[in-house]
Amino acid sequence: MFKAIDHVEIITRNMAESVKFYTEVLGFKHKSGHKMDGSRGITEIVFLTLGDTSLELLEFPDAAPIPAQPHIGYRMMAITVDDMPAAIKHLKKHGVKITREPVSLGESMRGEFMDNNGVTIEIRKW
Repeated sequence: MFKAIDHVEIITRNMAESVKFYTEVLGFKHKSGHKMDGSRGITEIVFLTLGDTSLELLEFPDAAPIPAQPHIGYRMMAITVDDMPAAIKHLKKHGVKITREPVSLGESMRGEFMDNNGVTIEIRKW
């Protein structure tokens, strides 16, 4: 019946900056996109992929700020890496804000950073 998570949506105020961040910094690939008429506040939609996962970026130029954490609902997505120190170095080289330096959790390591919109993303090494 239910097979998989199809995609995660992230709202941005600036599509060009978000596409640049996710493709140039994180290695996502452009899948599709189209302009919207803005009647529901959405001016553009872009789908990106990383591995088997899709990310849908929605441009709302007048979007409200991100609510303070913790709050009920979605908290973050997590991206797996094969080399945590190299990934952190790469993020820092691109000026990405690391909000939690990697820590060991026994069989894995995890850290957190923010995208260009201030959305928290976990980075995980299994």
